[in-house]
Amino acid sequence: MSEPAVQRRGLGDVIPRPAEVRPDPAADFRIGTGTAIRTAPGSAAARRVGEHLAALLRPATGFALPVGEESGAIALLLDDGAETDGEPDGDEGYRLEITPEGVTVRAAAPAGLFAAVQTLRQLLPAEIDGAAPRDADWVLPGGRITDRPRFAYRGVMLDIARRFFTVAEIEAYLDSVVQFKINHLHLHLTDDQGWRLEIDGWPRLTEVSGGAGTGVDGAGPGYLTRADYTELVAYAAERFVTIVPEIDMPGHVNAAQVAYPELTADGTAVAPRTDTEVGYSSLVAGKEETYAFVEDVVREVAALTPGPYLHIGGDEAQATTAEDYRTFIQRVLPLVAKYGKRVVGWHEMAGVELPETAVAQYWRIEAADEGTARAAANGSKVIMSPADRTYLDMKYTADSPLGLDWAGVIDVERSYDWDPAERLPGVGEEALLGVEAALWAETLRSLADAQTMTYPRLPAVAEIGWSPRASHDWESFRRRLAAFGPRWRHQGVAFHPSPEIPWAEA
Repeated sequence: MSEPAVQRRGLGDVIPRPAEVRPDPAADFRIGTGTAIRTAPGSAAARRVGEHLAALLRPATGFALPVGEESGAIALLLDDGAETDGEPDGDEGYRLEITPEGVTVRAAAPAGLFAAVQTLRQLLPAEIDGAAPRDADWVLPGGRITDRPRFAYRGVMLDIARRFFTVAEIEAYLDSVVQFKINHLHLHLTDDQGWRLEIDGWPRLTEVSGGAGTGVDGAGPGYLTRADYTELVAYAAERFVTIVPEIDMPGHVNAAQVAYPELTADGTAVAPRTDTEVGYSSLVAGKEETYAFVEDVVREVAALTPGPYLHIGGDEAQATTAEDYRTFIQRVLPLVAKYGKRVVGWHEMAGVELPETAVAQYWRIEAADEGTARAAANGSKVIMSPADRTYLDMKYTADSPLGLDWAGVIDVERSYDWDPAERLPGVGEEALLGVEAALWAETLRSLADAQTMTYPRLPAVAEIGWSPRASHDWESFRRRLAAFGPRWRHQGVAFHPSPEIPWAEA
């Protein structure tokens, strides 16, 4: 018996929606046994993108798909002058042409080639993500795509403090998000319930607060060694993703104080916490020991992190007086700059005067925020992460078994039906660095839980971050998203089958 026919794709059936699509139904290209991949001469990074594409296509097709610089019907080429509509494409923009003779991708930088590969992957039938070879017609729809991102920063945050995720789990999560052109992975490394990154000179941070009984409900031990973190950074870089490490302070520090009582006000040991309360812990703004600790941590995290950003948290510091909060932030900002990083903080940090290089991440549900607007007016950039739209830990429905509901229940349309440039007065398009979805881990106990809360909502936020503002259309999006049901099943990725989406069966 022959295998069932695969569902052919249209040139625009992509998430995020490309900037410009010009279909040519007479120009389809078939990938076959003799297809090879040609990459830009002399570019090791382009060669790696070609190998990435081949690795995606080989399991299901069974084809060899050799990668080289001499010949190949699929060409991944670098063009320093790449532009769309007279505007430079930037590092992530690309131009894709599919004809009966082959596929040509042109981009100004390897990151653009990688973005185009994610588009090519989605243009093939869902069965391309299967693990075993099958006899199928591997057709790419003909035509041209020109594409570039709306925002430079398109991120997702993963909380590994409250529920630790291993290197393998984080890498698997990363592999699933890059297909939607996510380019920043924000790791929430520390909180009241756990400290998850090894710091030289402060071994008890991970020995004690990364050990048994840590995490929400004491869910389990675990932390990233320096080598683990370095491996993750390299793995992400191969996928053109920047790791953004977060060390949350001056609040959310109970785990640090359990490990080192000298970080408390009176040097008295505090008890470990495995509940989900917030706002009860604080570093001491008036103790020099605080800043010796912070400088050691900032110096080491900065040295381990090649990306430009270091996130210092700054949220929910109810146990810190307003005066102490200001003192603390004003002391820490120069430390981050001293070690060559651009500071990011949750938007509460914007209550303090910030340098232009600082980035405020707005997370609340209110319709206005004076501090964030003031920071934007002074030249600081803003990452938009409003909890009632982008928090992936919110329940889908009132009876969802996973998640919280303090910011409301959020199904897919609510994640999609908003615009970051219209969220806060005084924070327009020009002030935005980008958008980020956040996955807090209070109710998560497995990678499958994390995936279920991420999908299908993350693609909505990803499209908001990448696609032109004028292309925003819910009916188009839900139709394109429907095709990801079988795709995720082939990938082994868990997802919530939202009734808002007319899911494809095969």
